Amino acid sequence: MPDKTLFLVTVLAIGVVVAILMTGIGGFARGGEFNRKHGNRMMRWRLYAQAVALVILMGFLWWRAG
Repeated sequence: MPDKTLFLVTVLAIGVVVAILMTGIGGFARGGEFNRKHGNRMMRWRLYAQAVALVILMGFLWWRAG
């Protein structure tokens, strides 16, 4: 059971990273006020979410190996 739960949390974390990335790229592509106001913030959030997703992924791999 922990394998399935940790796998789902890993997939969810990766999904959050992709959603933030797509929002940031979409804002950058459109330009305008949204990009000026939130562009750097979105990429910072992506970095934080990506770091968390990486830690969760490594934990999942460690759990499966042990």
